Amino acid sequence: MFVGNMNNPLIVQSDLTLLLEVNSPLFEDARTVISTFADLIKSPEYIYTYEISPLSLWNAASSGIEAEQIKETLEKFSRFPVPENVKVYIQETINKFGKITIDKFESDNEFLLINFQDSLVEREILSHPGIRKYLIPQEDKILIRLLDRGEIKQQLINIGYPVKDLAPLKDGDFLEINFREKTLKGNDFGVRSYQKAAADTFYGNGIPGTGYGTVILPCGAGKTVVGMTVMNLLNTNTLILAPNIAAVHQWKTELLDKTTLTADDIGEYSGEVKIIKPVTIATYQILTWRRDKTAPFEHFKLFLEKNWGLIIYDEVHLLPAPVFKITAEIQAVRRLGLTATLVREDGLEKNVFSLVGPKRFDMPWKDLEAKGWIAEAICHEIRAELVQDLQINYATADKKHKYRIAAENPRKIGITNQLLEKHEGESIIVIGQYLRQLEKIASHLKAPIITGKTPNIERDQIYQSFREGKIKTIVVSKVANFAIDLPDASVAIQISGAFGSRQEEAQRLGRILRPKNGKKSYFYSIVTKNSVEETFSANRQKFLTEQGYKYNIIID
Repeated sequence: MFVGNMNNPLIVQSDLTLLLEVNSPLFEDARTVISTFADLIKSPEYIYTYEISPLSLWNAASSGIEAEQIKETLEKFSRFPVPENVKVYIQETINKFGKITIDKFESDNEFLLINFQDSLVEREILSHPGIRKYLIPQEDKILIRLLDRGEIKQQLINIGYPVKDLAPLKDGDFLEINFREKTLKGNDFGVRSYQKAAADTFYGNGIPGTGYGTVILPCGAGKTVVGMTVMNLLNTNTLILAPNIAAVHQWKTELLDKTTLTADDIGEYSGEVKIIKPVTIATYQILTWRRDKTAPFEHFKLFLEKNWGLIIYDEVHLLPAPVFKITAEIQAVRRLGLTATLVREDGLEKNVFSLVGPKRFDMPWKDLEAKGWIAEAICHEIRAELVQDLQINYATADKKHKYRIAAENPRKIGITNQLLEKHEGESIIVIGQYLRQLEKIASHLKAPIITGKTPNIERDQIYQSFREGKIKTIVVSKVANFAIDLPDASVAIQISGAFGSRQEEAQRLGRILRPKNGKKSYFYSIVTKNSVEETFSANRQKFLTEQGYKYNIIID
């Protein structure tokens, strides 16, 4: 029976949106649990708006959250009775997870068994022309070809039926991978409890239905260690896919530093070198390279070069769409996605769910912060007037050019200079989107700059000097959004970004979240006041707001 009161912070609406009052004493408790099964849509000052979607519910179900728990949560925090249609929708949507399973078919290695838990669902699927062509009816069973395993999972989730894949995964060639007790630098090393829990949840003791999925942890929380822990559990040949060459080098450094693997065990497959070893680290860029738009992706052959037992997709939210094609064809291999956020600006979250795997482990950023595993971060949005010389140009420009003019507002250079003076002596990253703007600000600050044009050797030298404290400020483009280990960085100043990208905002904050013995980190986002940049900035902040971060607004 519903027991609510007017002091509760939540209003559940019949259109599956949730309104959460920020000023309520119960706000934080409600926000933490709601974010496990709903997506934040808007986050103005006083009322947050969430939406319950099929994917948000299926990810919750894959993490072990049941429909009854969700309904009880809504009733606990709701100010008014929860609409009956919302409760029914939650129950029916979660029930769809597992209505269709894929299982092993006797000892046949070319076919799999597809099972329907409901005869009506079976009839619906058998009558669907886009799916029917993959089904092979037998007397008392329905088979699919092994090679169609990924394609049919994609097709089924698109019509609202996420498949529970219980078919066995293959074992790759054996490779012993153990952790060192001390790193190469002589520091004590141990896997943190939440890192081990994430790896164990993914591995699931090797039972059917496990060994594929996504682990979500903030930047600085050690997702690489989670990947290495899974490698240690499996002891098998591993293919690691990373977003850029810097990430490839970082993975190799971490593997050599913390495991018993040697340089002879690890290969790099990128635009620079193409060496395949028992552990091979490749870039997404090389995998998606082709001679022209009609040519095949010739480097996809890497997936077949060895008997891989594990594929790790680092920063899986950046996985290029073409790679989903080959991911569909290698469903028998264990697949681990690592990310700080499942948000994809291209809307392909369903592909991550069905082809890499559902969410297996997620830990709120603020929980890790409270335990000292990541630094406490203070976020500010500084709103600056547009310089007078550009105001007419801005007023007459289209929306795209309005954003560019606002993003490159010259007034941001002076504000950045003031922030550097305020944080003198700290390690500071100035990060932005537009090269012309970055070059101007680097020249003004007399700071080294890293962009996509910077040679890898020079890039590594600048990063190393920054880590060693020889350089206190660096200016970086979007190449530093992810997979860069800058442990001492404590201040990030964002002067421009990729429109309303939530994932980019999360990644950039992540550059300064390495723990620093209780010292706080500071994230500044400088936007042009009363411009379209303010709107895009609000969207960028949504994911971090959902994680409990608040932006202090400063009017310059």
